Amino acid sequence: MCTHAHNDHIDAAPALADRTGATIWLHPDDLQLWKQTHSDRDPDSWLTDGQVIEAAGADLTVLHTPGHAPGAVCLYDPGLATVFTGDTLFQGGPGATGRSFSHFPTIIDSIRDRLLTLPPETRVLTGHGDPTTIGAEAPHLEEWIARGH
Repeated sequence: MCTHAHNDHIDAAPALADRTGATIWLHPDDLQLWKQTHSDRDPDSWLTDGQVIEAAGADLTVLHTPGHAPGAVCLYDPGLATVFTGDTLFQGGPGATGRSFSHFPTIIDSIRDRLLTLPPETRVLTGHGDPTTIGAEAPHLEEWIARGH
């Protein structure tokens, strides 16, 4: 499952899928980004907001969280009290919005409306860097908005 289609997250996806038989999942709003890296192959399946996918015993709910990329998603399992945020939310703030198709106000809306509404004890496992929790990040929203992208 691709949390978004920036090249540093999808470069190896086709080769990995070919070697393992895995399905490449992507949100359709990131197809244009995907095509910049893999013009000769489409993802195998589409992620949709609210969809639940069972993987390795986890029930992952897809949360569409645009901003870092139009089709960015986070994957939340309430049973594990964990959300995989890709590049949407890191320890210390939102993901970068200086890349192609990124937008700071949109990522802030996604974090505020989709992630900070999760229980405070929810572990945040990011696409880069150290883990955090929703409770540790939530008090800093206004600071992030003030500093901008």
